[in-house]
Amino acid sequence: MDDRIEVLNVGQPGKTYRADRAKYEEMRRVLLSVLPAAPPGLTVAAVNDAVRPQVSQALFPGGAACGWWVKCVHLDLEARGILARATAPVRLWRVEPAPAPS
Repeated sequence: MDDRIEVLNVGQPGKTYRADRAKYEEMRRVLLSVLPAAPPGLTVAAVNDAVRPQVSQALFPGGAACGWWVKCVHLDLEARGILARATAPVRLWRVEPAPAPS
C-alpha cells in the first residue's frame, strides 16, 4: 500500500496534493465520527476540540498538527461532496455516508 494519498481541495478544482495516508485516514475517520449529519453543523473550533482527544496519539502526539489535518481532510471531503459548510462562522456537517478512501 502506498504511504501517500491524493487529496483534493475544494478551493482549487482539478488540482491534487499528496498527503500522508495514515494521518489522512485517521483524521477522516475521526472527523466523520464527530460531525453531525445535518446543518447547522459544528464550528471549526468545535471540530478541532472534538477530534483532538480521539485521534491516535502515535500519529498525532498531544494533538500535534490536528488543526492542519482537519483542514486538509475537510477540504478534500468537501470537494468530494461528503461534507458541506456554511459561513459566518464556518460550520461543517456530513452530507452523506462516506465511501471508503481510495
